[in-house]
Amino acid sequence: MSDIKRYGTSKAGAGGQNLPFARAVEADGWLHVSGQVAMEDGEIVGGNIVQQTHKTIENLLAIIHEAGYTKDDIVRCGVWLDDPRDFWSFNGVYKEYFGGEHAPARACVQATMMVDCKVEIDAICYKKPE
Repeated sequence: MSDIKRYGTSKAGAGGQNLPFARAVEADGWLHVSGQVAMEDGEIVGGNIVQQTHKTIENLLAIIHEAGYTKDDIVRCGVWLDDPRDFWSFNGVYKEYFGGEHAPARACVQATMMVDCKVEIDAICYKKPE
């Protein structure tokens, strides 16, 4: 029996299609959360970088909480921005959630997105296994 737990392999893509990956995978206290975008009910929400960043982080935190972790358990985030001119606006929203004493390590790069969104964020979390 595997000690790996997978979260959210259900229909979550555009049009309710099954996606070929888990939203998160947990093993030995580590939680790897797949990249999240500003998606709701299988569709990208409209709006500017500020609105999309809020929704993306809310989606990320929902998966983290579902798995029994908190934002203080986040070790590292990876961020992809469609437009580098959005960096400072994105960073202002990111700081609202992750600024302070328990800020995770982070990488942020520009990338062409696979869906029509402005930002994607993944995370790696850790908490000591019980």
